[in-house]
Amino acid sequence: IYDYLRGKAEVDRLKNKLRQLGGAGQLELGIYEQEKMELEKLTEERNDLVKAEHDLINLIDEINKTAQNKFTETFEMIRQNFMAIFRELFMEGDESDLKLVIDPDNPDPLDAKIEIIAKPRGKRPQLIDLLSGGEKTLTAIALLFAIYRVKPSPFCILDEVDAPLDDANIDRFIKIIRKFAEETQFIIVTHNKRTMET
Repeated sequence: IYDYLRGKAEVDRLKNKLRQLGGAGQLELGIYEQEKMELEKLTEERNDLVKAEHDLINLIDEINKTAQNKFTETFEMIRQNFMAIFRELFMEGDESDLKLVIDPDNPDPLDAKIEIIAKPRGKRPQLIDLLSGGEKTLTAIALLFAIYRVKPSPFCILDEVDAPLDDANIDRFIKIIRKFAEETQFIIVTHNKRTMET
């Protein structure tokens, strides 16, 4: 019996000690559980943000690729139109072209410079600035209508675009306007009598 009582006293003492520990441990366990839930919540939010960032980067890449393809396709159509309209405004055998000047450090065509090449017969200027005022104007008109042919609209307003042109070049300008007037109504602000007559 003595051993039994001694053992029971030891068990009671240990239970009491366990209760004392249990109160503090319960509080710490509760704090741990709360911190664990907060960590899981923050980890889930972080994972959602990382996934959203990844999805956004993929979307931006897809948009950039689509924009690059669309730009390259549209640029090529404008380039072909420019060469054809340039020949109509100048003479057969006159050369023109549009080139993308792509930086080797940045191969994105959306950031490339566009070089305009215009070489009327008998002239071989390296720069468009070396052309006469009339030749520059006709080149600009060719580029304008090359773009316009890709994206036409029902009407177009031109303000004094024919001002630098002499009579021969006015006739070329009028020829292009008549051609495009089949699909577009033009409002032309001009001081040139030949343009007004037309």
